[in-house]
Amino acid sequence: MDIDVLGALTVREQGVSVTPTAPKPRQVLALLALNANQVVPVTTVIEELWGTEPPRSARPTLQTYILQLRELIGTALRQSGTAVPRSAKDVLMTVPGGYLLRTGEGHSDVREFERLAAIGYRAMDAEDYPQAAKRLSEALSLWTGQPLADVQTGLHLEPQVKRLEESRLCALDQRIDAALRLGRHRELLAELTVLVSRYPTHESLCGQFMLALHRSGRRGEALNAYQRLRTTLIRDLGLEPSAALVKVQRSILLSGPLTATGGTGLNGMTADRGLTRTG
Repeated sequence: MDIDVLGALTVREQGVSVTPTAPKPRQVLALLALNANQVVPVTTVIEELWGTEPPRSARPTLQTYILQLRELIGTALRQSGTAVPRSAKDVLMTVPGGYLLRTGEGHSDVREFERLAAIGYRAMDAEDYPQAAKRLSEALSLWTGQPLADVQTGLHLEPQVKRLEESRLCALDQRIDAALRLGRHRELLAELTVLVSRYPTHESLCGQFMLALHRSGRRGEALNAYQRLRTTLIRDLGLEPSAALVKVQRSILLSGPLTATGGTGLNGMTADRGLTRTG
């Protein structure tokens, strides 16, 4: 079974779609897919669908949704003509207290994203920035939109969606840092312009934007970016920028011409390392 959740939900059994169109069965499948090969308690599925005050008909209604999913899986198994005889109940199992979706050796975009991102993080730690940029770019290319973009999310799916979005932001931050270290600041400007608008209180992205602007000869715009972030942090959160970002700002104020090496100073480095003088 192949599962894609980094965008619209797509689940395929032997290459045949088993993704339902009705919202509630789709939500059930999304929850089972994100917890593939693990038992999902009936109570968890009910809470996801109806919250903490489910209707009296919740259990029989859930059983109906499970039957609908099994019908789709059964149809896919028959169409695929797989040589290994399996029934829909072998794929979507009822176990004591819950349900279990067995995916076998199928593709999962989340697993592949996490695998590639981990390689990228190790490359960053080893200061192999070309490899880090390549692998993190490959990981991020698996994303086609917001996780489960076409699925209603409840008490259990919503935190998982937020976790995935945070994982994407971490990979994005590291990929940009690797690209900056490789001197690709001008290539990043358009992307960072969009990102700092989308995440107006994200200090690491702002620091990267400031550095890319400064290295592109746009020192005044880099300092303006800092002021916009500071204004937003104070207004919305009652916070001043972190010491690391203040150090980046001060380094830009005091610096001369810059080399194209180093990072932002927001990921365990000093700002001075990220703003190296020439000459």
